[in-house]
Amino acid sequence: MRVSEDVTFGTSGLDRAAALRLNPERLRAALQAGAPVLPMWRGKMLVEGKPEDGAVTLAFRTMADKVLSRTTETPVLLGLHEDGETPVFALDISAWTPKAVDEAAMDTFLDPTVQIHPAERLSGAGFRELRGVMTHLSRRDAELAATARAILTWHTTHQFCAKCGAKSEMTQAGWQRDCPSCEAKHFPRTDPVVIMLITHGDRVLVGRSPGWPEGMYSLLAGFVEPGESIEAAVRREVFEESGVHVGRVDYLSSQPWPFPASLMFGCRGEALSTEIDVDPDEIEDAKWVTRSEMLEVFAGNDPTMLPARKGAIAQFLLHHWLADTLN
Repeated sequence: MRVSEDVTFGTSGLDRAAALRLNPERLRAALQAGAPVLPMWRGKMLVEGKPEDGAVTLAFRTMADKVLSRTTETPVLLGLHEDGETPVFALDISAWTPKAVDEAAMDTFLDPTVQIHPAERLSGAGFRELRGVMTHLSRRDAELAATARAILTWHTTHQFCAKCGAKSEMTQAGWQRDCPSCEAKHFPRTDPVVIMLITHGDRVLVGRSPGWPEGMYSLLAGFVEPGESIEAAVRREVFEESGVHVGRVDYLSSQPWPFPASLMFGCRGEALSTEIDVDPDEIEDAKWVTRSEMLEVFAGNDPTMLPARKGAIAQFLLHHWLADTLN
């Protein structure tokens, strides 16, 4: 697709400065000089502005700011600022405990709660779920936020060596963990996922998972298995979930999806059959939707069906299918 990189979290040209990860002296000097640091709390990032008001921006702070002053964690290098020189970091402050946290809300499909750090009461900045603000961020902020969420989540869930079980240590500015016991080296994990625009004539195949908002449908998706190609994964996942056989498969676009650490491979597939046989262990429902019906869904005129979430690659692919701009 000519517009493939326009997808949310698509590249903004961020210089990830891999060589700088091996220069701890320069990184320490940059932090002491006031380099921008993005505070993160339990996967949420500090932002200024509200989605309902339009623009939302990442709220960078310095290590001297009170919101970061009490953490014992090490900042992770995200890359270079748009000036091409200033390092940009993210820092996990999840050790901070707000006075009241709605744990039930945080486990919902889209957490609407906002946590305000005492040091940010006057600024108006708060910690918000990335899913709720991703379409309101600039392309650069979106890429930085996705990178920060994915890498910090990896550190949270991979603190021990997978080889010997000893506590591992963060190295290379957050892009590696080393085991001091067996000397094993561990790197950030990314899980490949295929998401499929399966069509038959003017119809597209959509499905829904249990727990989704009532009426919400999206494209079928699933993890790529070891030893499997993207094309084979598309055919296997579609058949397992819906019973539909798929022939030709073409790659369209990709999207980093840091929930927690996936890379979505958007593909188009041609259905060889149309009979649906849903596997209830995989999805709740699947159905064929015509182009004209999907146009009504996107326009909000179908009371029984909601479109794929805005900002997700499924919505991106369906939008371009409807506009006939996939190629």
